[in-house]
Amino acid sequence: MTPLVFLRRPIELKSPSAIAGFTLLELLIVVGIIALLMVLVAPAFTSIKSGADATAAAYTIKGVLDAARTYAKANNTYAWVGFFEEDVSQPSANPATAGTGRLVMSTVASKDGTTVYDPTNFTAIDPTRLTQVGKLTKIENIHLWTHTDTPTGQGSTFDTRPNILPAYCIGNSSPPNSVTPFQYPVGNPAPSGQYTFVKAVEFSPRGEARIDNNSSALQVGAEIAIEPTHGATVPSSVPANVVAIQFSGIGGDVKIYRR
Repeated sequence: MTPLVFLRRPIELKSPSAIAGFTLLELLIVVGIIALLMVLVAPAFTSIKSGADATAAAYTIKGVLDAARTYAKANNTYAWVGFFEEDVSQPSANPATAGTGRLVMSTVASKDGTTVYDPTNFTAIDPTRLTQVGKLTKIENIHLWTHTDTPTGQGSTFDTRPNILPAYCIGNSSPPNSVTPFQYPVGNPAPSGQYTFVKAVEFSPRGEARIDNNSSALQVGAEIAIEPTHGATVPSSVPANVVAIQFSGIGGDVKIYRR
């Protein structure tokens, strides 16, 4: 009987070059393509981040205004939100250096429920009659902007939002300095405070909003416009992601318009 013979197929050994997934040249090409894509895409990400920062800043401002109005109504008193723009290229000092790029907000309220100033003889508010409401709020790389556009006032977009007079716009060149400024920290006699707020929004116990104080007529609407900055440099032109925060004088309702 003839024995069975099992034949085994010889194992083929592949060369090292056949086993490797990529050659050095292929890896260099892939790295080059990735680098090129990063160069092309990076500006888009920068724009998106800047726009997101401006939007976040707008909602922060809205939150501060809403909280001040709520406090005034709940405590049957007057409250003020002060705005100060500081040089973002400098560390916060005492006194602060006015400039561009860091928005500082402080909320104070009357201790006795009155306006704490004489409407017939406007002077700096007596700091002993004020109380601090909440913490100081600082927003980096944001610039107050007095609007130079002419919105139509017929819609709900940035370009069709209500057109507010400069006297009722808190920006870099408006309104005129308040005749009833206040300081931070509260309680320090003028002018020893770190920040002196000459731009402010006043809320009455009924929730009415006025720019600065009641020397300003009760306006239909007011505006705070902001634009993103890169450090202390003001953009050479109005960026695409400028934001306007508007609020009504009577109801104090806050609305955000973004380009």
